[in-house]
Amino acid sequence: MENMILKHMDVVRGITISILEKTTEEAADITPKGFNNNIRWNLGHIAFIQEKLVFGLAGEPMQTPESYESFFGAGTKPADWTETAPSLEEIAKVLKNQAHRIKEFMPQQFDKQLITPFTNKAGINFTTVGETFLFSFYHEAMHVETIKQIGKAAAAQ
Repeated sequence: MENMILKHMDVVRGITISILEKTTEEAADITPKGFNNNIRWNLGHIAFIQEKLVFGLAGEPMQTPESYESFFGAGTKPADWTETAPSLEEIAKVLKNQAHRIKEFMPQQFDKQLITPFTNKAGINFTTVGETFLFSFYHEAMHVETIKQIGKAAAAQ
């Protein structure tokens, strides 16, 4: 079962990377009317949140660059950025490296208890690494859909 779940992660992450690779730096920074964030933010947010869900909540060291929390953490938005955000190339490297590290870390970790139980914004409670890892697929897919919607809205402007 663990192998199947890790293969599923590869599929989800592959979709994300495919979209990233088709996005230009210019298009990544368009925040269409009706949106708070752009494509770059969503891609970086996927990386930061999965790092937190899989490694951070398990008490493991997080390896995303320190700046990712201020750029891409919950509640952040490009309109508040005062520094240059990471390039798409850098975000792609982080996403690919992260997937590799997760595949090395996750076997035998699914039932590991989180340091502290975690409740997300939707009120869903998590107590194990496996629960947060599986939820991360939903989170990533939700942001991939947002990226698609941003792309459509930007093209229509």
